[in-house]
Amino acid sequence: MPQSEQRATLPPRVSIRPGVGILSVLRHLNYKAWFAMAEFVDNSLQSYLQNREKLQGLHGNDLRLKVEVEIERSDEVRIKIRDNAAGIATADYARAFRPAELPTDRSGFAEFGMGMKSAACWFAPRWKVRTSALGEPIERTISLDIETIVRDSIEELDVVEHPAGVNDHFTEITLIDPYDKLQTKTASKIKDHLASIYRIFLREQAMELWFNGDRLTYEIPKILVAPFKKTPNEEPRRWYREFSFDFGLGLRASGFAAIREVASTSTAGFALFRRKRLIEGSLDEPYRPEYVFGTGNSYRKQRLIGEIHLEGFEVSHTKDGFKWEDHEQPFLELLYDELEKHGLPLLSQAELYRAREAQRDLRAEAEKASARIAETVEKEVPRVLEEQAAARPFLEPLPAAAPPDRSASSRLIEVDHRGAKWRITIELAMDPAIEDWISIADKPAERGQPRAITVRMSLAHPFMQQFCRADSEEIEALARVAAAIGLAEITARDAGVPQYGTIRRNINQLLREALSKP
Repeated sequence: MPQSEQRATLPPRVSIRPGVGILSVLRHLNYKAWFAMAEFVDNSLQSYLQNREKLQGLHGNDLRLKVEVEIERSDEVRIKIRDNAAGIATADYARAFRPAELPTDRSGFAEFGMGMKSAACWFAPRWKVRTSALGEPIERTISLDIETIVRDSIEELDVVEHPAGVNDHFTEITLIDPYDKLQTKTASKIKDHLASIYRIFLREQAMELWFNGDRLTYEIPKILVAPFKKTPNEEPRRWYREFSFDFGLGLRASGFAAIREVASTSTAGFALFRRKRLIEGSLDEPYRPEYVFGTGNSYRKQRLIGEIHLEGFEVSHTKDGFKWEDHEQPFLELLYDELEKHGLPLLSQAELYRAREAQRDLRAEAEKASARIAETVEKEVPRVLEEQAAARPFLEPLPAAAPPDRSASSRLIEVDHRGAKWRITIELAMDPAIEDWISIADKPAERGQPRAITVRMSLAHPFMQQFCRADSEEIEALARVAAAIGLAEITARDAGVPQYGTIRRNINQLLREALSKP
């Protein structure tokens, strides 16, 4: 057989040099699963937007991008991402598989030349891409085994080609035996985050996004309609405002801010977008800068929401954060002014507004809270309970005085109890060096002085930092609980109850080591 004919029978090959060694490092990128999955959707979206006129010319103006994610669980877990975009054209094929090969057009979503490669290598040790480009009668498949490629320094990969219709167009990526098998909880989070990340395109019906057979949707929470809290007799307003402002150097922000009708500790906050794609603030990871939202678990953190589109900023290579440089503080100052403008002061209303939830809303929130508590108890509590069961009885005498804490706030109360005077100090400590959530001191009456009892609650405790807002009503409620526990221990000891301090000791350990976890 002539040499030219022999060459013609060999499969075509694609170069993946230089930078083959990069592929082994990509597994260690600081990705979250939903942002890694979003890299594939970005590529599909970019292909569709670049070729929308051709695609709609072929199929009609009703054609929408459709991206499907499927998790197949059999002997070997496989994740498939499939789209009906324009496919990978011959002119782009080699670049698509070379590490760190920048695209000629960086104005879209595929700006770093690493999205598909980095995400696929992060997800799985083996993956393949099957594609047919619009207008090309060829279907191509390329397979990558990262360990083999790196070990054997392979720089070219075989491309398997099959005939295809000239109007066929799709790409299917298969992640084989992924490191994370995406069990129910992780898969559910990816699904919800994808809906959040691509909410603008879903809202505009520019694309359909499917996950394991479910079509994803995203709805803005209901907006509060109520009078301004400072003028309760006025007509109700809808607490929603659109805004737009420039802050120089080609930097611009636009979008909306609003107050939720129903408060939510986990999902209130801002979502930040670039090119209509969410970059920061997805779902339960909202953007809540202290300058706007305040410290602690403020009421603003439960009610203020918004979508902000930023122009002129660079983003991280994993597209999960903005590179602010020195521009975040000027942005926040201008944003604060926009939100607090006279006529619709969103920040003041969000902080002041209180609502007695309807019973159905309260029940729904209770369901969420009990589910989170159950998850934490199941995960964190058994180890602590085992330690407590093996511990010796707690019989240490109470100290006569609590260690000094100059940062504390305290109130002194004198009461008569069975003919004796008690001087009770309720102290709220802010020293992070204090380990226990609740501590007690008891100095017996002597020389005509009343019995001195101190019940101290630590505001710097991890439990308080996680679940208590910087709000006097919540602090008061928890301080009352702490006072009840402390005084109940005092009266139990006076009544001769054995091991009187065990409950307090166990409460302190459970709150610090288990129940302070989110």
